[in-house]
Amino acid sequence: MIWDDHQGRCIGELSFRAPVRGVRLRRDRIVVVVEQKIFVYNFADLKLLHQIETVANPKGLCAISHSSDYLVLACPGLMKGQIRVEHYAQKKTKFISAHDSRIACFDLTLDGQLIATASCKGTLIRIFDTDSGTLLQEVRRGANVAEIFSLAFSSTAQWLAVSSDKGTVHVFSLKVNSNVLDDENSHRSSSSDAAITPSSPSSSSRSFIKFKGVLPKYFSSEWSVAKFHLNEGSHYTVAFGLQKNTVVILGMDGSFYRCQFDPGHGGEMTQLEYHNFLKPEPEIAS
Repeated sequence: MIWDDHQGRCIGELSFRAPVRGVRLRRDRIVVVVEQKIFVYNFADLKLLHQIETVANPKGLCAISHSSDYLVLACPGLMKGQIRVEHYAQKKTKFISAHDSRIACFDLTLDGQLIATASCKGTLIRIFDTDSGTLLQEVRRGANVAEIFSLAFSSTAQWLAVSSDKGTVHVFSLKVNSNVLDDENSHRSSSSDAAITPSSPSSSSRSFIKFKGVLPKYFSSEWSVAKFHLNEGSHYTVAFGLQKNTVVILGMDGSFYRCQFDPGHGGEMTQLEYHNFLKPEPEIAS
């Protein structure tokens, strides 16, 4: 059912033979996810535009771009650990072998140029260019296996937030969008990115690559800039707030947090606001 809240009525219905696992909306498209297929509809007349076969997808994983004039859609491919990206304006399909194990979560930037992915192991998050499929950056959430609940890019693609079943929200600094970085950060990222795509001709970069290759991956990983601890046992979804350097966290237990992180010093985030919409707050006696 498509409900127009302004008119207060149903303006359309779509029916499926399999249970619906997810729905994604933008101004011009409706995307519906069932167990092993994705349907793309035109919003205006509900005309079916595209069908995509996927691997079993019980969580309804799917992401779409929002800021661009054309649609970029990401979904699981037909192979384990594979992401399929549809660039509809270019009529181009890109397959990305993101992980060796099953895909657990992914998210696109607003313009669809970058995708962040996590596997069922939940230790590493990888950022890819959706057009070329190139791995641009890899960050580490932790050493122990975890279920990643959500990934979220900031509007500038400078930050990435991650929530998991460990009761911790992490914020990572991204070095893949030079337009939002200062000269110092760009200089620091050059050697780190070279470890992924070793194209720098300088001897210092080559030495860094050789040295990094000797170290275990754990020690050479990029860790989060900031984090916030929550109660374990609830499913949390994370997003960036409208205010600069703020993160919004929503829990299935009704909890709502708004936190702020320090991009310079990092560390534990500061809680700015908390509510629980399933537990009425006690009235204050007058």
